[in-house]
Amino acid sequence: MDFNYIEELVYKCKNGDMLSKDKLAEEFRPLILNVSKKTFIDGYDIQDLHNECYKSLFKCVSMYNLERHRFVAYATNSIKNNMNDLIKRIKTRSSTEGYGALSLLDNFEKDLPSHDISLEDLFCEECDYTDLRLALNYLNDDEKELIDFIFFKNNTVQKYAHFKNMCYSTATRKKKVALNKIFNYISLNYQA
Repeated sequence: MDFNYIEELVYKCKNGDMLSKDKLAEEFRPLILNVSKKTFIDGYDIQDLHNECYKSLFKCVSMYNLERHRFVAYATNSIKNNMNDLIKRIKTRSSTEGYGALSLLDNFEKDLPSHDISLEDLFCEECDYTDLRLALNYLNDDEKELIDFIFFKNNTVQKYAHFKNMCYSTATRKKKVALNKIFNYISLNYQA
């Protein structure tokens, strides 16, 4: 491959010359055929792989900086990386889509996720909520306000500090003290 000739073709392609685009595609054809021949992606035939490679090549043309003078290496790496990324995307997607995602056997219900909560889990959650409510009542009004502002209203400590006109480190310390009080209260109740 003549690197200077390729650079010239890329320059012409960037200026809208369609004949140069065809010549550039022809120059990269052996590489594209080689990469496509070595690649297997479920659901893609050889023409699809060729099209992905050419798409990558022409994307390289549009993004290429003409001052670099390294288009061949840039396009080659880009084509190979695009194929690797495509393989990874298809591999990840195939586990959640298609024939492997759901078995259609007699017992397929066991494969479906259950959104039901067991009675035991429900009681444990209720106990946790009760303990948390009691622990929150153990806090003073400022600490209750801080916990409510940060955890129940989904704000940050930084917003709380700004809201209360205090420095961030003071707000962080107050949060730590309040959480320690809650932790100690719940710990003492579980030990009893």
